[in-house]
Amino acid sequence: MVGQLKAGDKGKIIDISHVGHLVQRRLLDFGITEGSEVCVKCIMPFGGPIMIESCGQCVGIRRKEADCIEVERL
Repeated sequence: MVGQLKAGDKGKIIDISHVGHLVQRRLLDFGITEGSEVCVKCIMPFGGPIMIESCGQCVGIRRKEADCIEVERL
């Protein structure tokens, strides 16, 4: 899960089907699909969003949604 990675960790997205439809669509708009590599840039404190980078784009996603994205640590 993306939520289990630490700042600076990289991973390859395996499954995004457990995330809500609108969030899936937004991720696809940014080019974040299954098989793409992501890097966790920053984790905000107190349960805040997680900043991930993929294809040169930084995207902030809610922690509960990040916990639904399955990744393989690289």
